Amino acid sequence: MNNIPIPEISPAFTVEDIHKIRTWHYEMQKGMTSSEICEYIRKEAEPVEIRLNEPVDPAIHAEVDRLLQSVRKLEKIFV
Repeated sequence: MNNIPIPEISPAFTVEDIHKIRTWHYEMQKGMTSSEICEYIRKEAEPVEIRLNEPVDPAIHAEVDRLLQSVRKLEKIFV
């Protein structure tokens, strides 16, 4: 696999950042076979999958629910 450094991404996450990421992925996968690309994706996705399967603190769920209710009230006002 290519050993290209990960691009710098701005805190604002702009369209330019998306282009940097796409170019980086292209350069990383250039010259790889289909099976190498699949293995690369599996390897990179594994930590994300582990994180998604971790239990979430109930207090966080409650806060998200509260925020969603607030958004829904605002939608009713402005829509």
